[in-house]
Amino acid sequence: MSQLSERPEKPVVGLPLPHESAVQHVTGTALYTDDLIHRTKDVLHAYPVQVMKAHGRITALRTGPALAVPGVVRVLTGADVPGVNDAGMKHDEPLFPDVVMFHGHAVAWVLGETLEAARLGAAAVEVELDELPSIVTLQEAIAADSFHGARPVMVTGDVDAGFADSAHVFTGELHFSDQEHFYLETHAALAYVDEAEQVFVQSSTQHPSETQEIVAHVLGLHSHEVTVQCLRMGGGFGGKEMQPHGFAAVAALGARLTGRPVRVRLNRTQDLTMSGKRHGFHARWRIGFDAEGRIQALDATLTADGGWSLDLSEPVVARALCHIDNTYWIPNARVTGRIARTNKVSNTAFRGFGGPQGMLVIEDIMGRCAPLLGLDPAELRERNFYGRGQTTPYGQPVVQPERISAVWEQVKENGQVAARRREIAAFNAAHPHTKRALALTGLKFGISFNLTAFNQGGALVLVYKDGSVLINHGGTEMGQGLHTKMLQVAATTLGIPLHKVRLAPTRTDKVPNTSATAASAGTDLNGAAVKNACEQLRGRLSQVAATQLGSNASDVRIVEGVARALGSDRELAWDDLVRTAYLQRVQLSAAGFYRTEGLHWDAKTFHGSPFKYFAHGAAAAEVEVDGFTGAYRIRRVDIVHDVGDSLSPMIDIGQVEGGFVQGAGWLTLEDLRWDAGDGPNRGRLLTQAASTYKLPSFSEMPEEFHVTLLENAGEEGAVYGSKAVGEPPLMLAFSVREALRQAAAAFGPAGTSVELASPATPEAVYWAIEAARGAGASPVRADLAEASIGA
Repeated sequence: MSQLSERPEKPVVGLPLPHESAVQHVTGTALYTDDLIHRTKDVLHAYPVQVMKAHGRITALRTGPALAVPGVVRVLTGADVPGVNDAGMKHDEPLFPDVVMFHGHAVAWVLGETLEAARLGAAAVEVELDELPSIVTLQEAIAADSFHGARPVMVTGDVDAGFADSAHVFTGELHFSDQEHFYLETHAALAYVDEAEQVFVQSSTQHPSETQEIVAHVLGLHSHEVTVQCLRMGGGFGGKEMQPHGFAAVAALGARLTGRPVRVRLNRTQDLTMSGKRHGFHARWRIGFDAEGRIQALDATLTADGGWSLDLSEPVVARALCHIDNTYWIPNARVTGRIARTNKVSNTAFRGFGGPQGMLVIEDIMGRCAPLLGLDPAELRERNFYGRGQTTPYGQPVVQPERISAVWEQVKENGQVAARRREIAAFNAAHPHTKRALALTGLKFGISFNLTAFNQGGALVLVYKDGSVLINHGGTEMGQGLHTKMLQVAATTLGIPLHKVRLAPTRTDKVPNTSATAASAGTDLNGAAVKNACEQLRGRLSQVAATQLGSNASDVRIVEGVARALGSDRELAWDDLVRTAYLQRVQLSAAGFYRTEGLHWDAKTFHGSPFKYFAHGAAAAEVEVDGFTGAYRIRRVDIVHDVGDSLSPMIDIGQVEGGFVQGAGWLTLEDLRWDAGDGPNRGRLLTQAASTYKLPSFSEMPEEFHVTLLENAGEEGAVYGSKAVGEPPLMLAFSVREALRQAAAAFGPAGTSVELASPATPEAVYWAIEAARGAGASPVRADLAEASIGA
């Protein structure tokens, strides 16, 4: 086992500990970005001037009326920007635009003594617009050939020969919706300028280094003149990876121009109408199976709704292509990706980052094709699982195919699937107007950033004379428990009790050039960097201890805060060891670094090994559906998930549960609607609040919910043998959607193939039931040479 993976004696990692800020969260003492205004003097409040048209060129912007409003201090416009008027990394997102690109686009910001003054000032700004034609829906964009960004193509094998060798060929289409992040804390930033003209920004951001970079280039400064700090976020889910930068830049620009602190905090409606979502997708596909139901060929085109600018759409589409295989070997494939340009908010990262969209396509295909092949959907899935020696369509070997089967078989056993299926068959036979179904799905999710350069992490660990330890690392805390794991990693590596270690807020002047806390890589990158820094310190302290204990440094072990030499009874307490090291002028701070090894990726050929490893999981979901209304309930869910050798089991189980529920929300409830009509509100987001946008709640939770972490699953080459947990569990929710499909099909004759909209709302399920009922008295034949189950 590698040094990175091996655990020492009595490690703190692996203990089921609560979240490090849990008490502060539930008592309300945890501070978030916007809480800091109450501790800051003379804060100005920023309010956006939104234009409620989907597309148009600004012909006049009159700020004078706003300045006449009592309490208004200044109106920020593009003319005020001393640097680059752009809030994105692609330079296609003007901070103060000349052209309105979506309904609700902010074209100026008003600074006021109070939020109300700023709001009234924003309402007084006069904007004249030369309205332009707009593209609102993904279908409109495809019809208009409105695309931007890269168009990757992933090819493996001989697709034409694969289809020629197929006994069954099916074609189809799938359109599935975008998803709102709906983090509890909306976008927020607080900026001020100190006496040396240094800009300090508190930001609710998953990517402080990139926020720093954007603020610097908007202000025309160098990065060392800007410091960004993130205390914690009230949720992020990817929505705060790229999109906080512009809001932080507005606050910083206001502070720079007025000399006073400036606060930006979006209300919920502003957040919903101004910030990007998970990309909705359209997929067109053709798939071939042999006589036994094994995939022979796949030809697909995936189109993502990118919105008005590129943001992270290119890597999102790349990851979607890299995950269209999920757990299935596809020997011959040609998959094309493209990004539609629409007059909507710029869609962005969201938990899974394109992976869920790609995996949904293949799971939808398997669910729709299984009845046409005369196979149980679970059997069709099993027949196509990866085996030893097989590689993904982009050329990466699948080195742990046995994990795919292991989690699958354990879920079947834990969930008593065979016995429950018999009970479900009996129930369905006795209940003509209510049907139940149980579906199983698995997942294989690649861990690492597709862009190799992002796979690096840093840390700064300080040991003080009294033996206490302070950690700084590049990751941000958004409730996922990253900081908890970092504390456990540091305590384990140094060999000291957890209470000796404290963690500082994430700041760009402590750890520079960090990657976003994203791609489920936060623990892998920052944990390895923290471990590296602590190993440097432990190495120095072991030399000091060796002289005190009369042994070799290689024989010194520090366990539970006591240094001992092998074969000796002599001891040296940690605090005494640190004090001795200080007196001997031994350095008691260390900068740690980690870069993920073994990665290579060619974006042009779309080939390589972009992922350090794959996370695996499987879920069995049982649902009950009402045939009159399409209403349903999730009766039971069983999950087995592979997190390697867990660093913090309570944290990981919580992540699995939360990810699953968020995925179920995307697939079954959360239905974003836009006004696509030709009226004056064209392009307006219609679901602007929780009253119209249905989020999963306690009532949508499974009535029985069993989560098990795969045992004996240590991951070689990852920090203390753990695996990432943030994103993969979201895809376990495919089991719910597939169970709903099977329950709807149960209202029709055997062998009925059901198409199911996504999200599978009760309305969508009802129409699927009606389609199943109308499928006729005879089952669909499974020996068709070619069939269309599309559009």
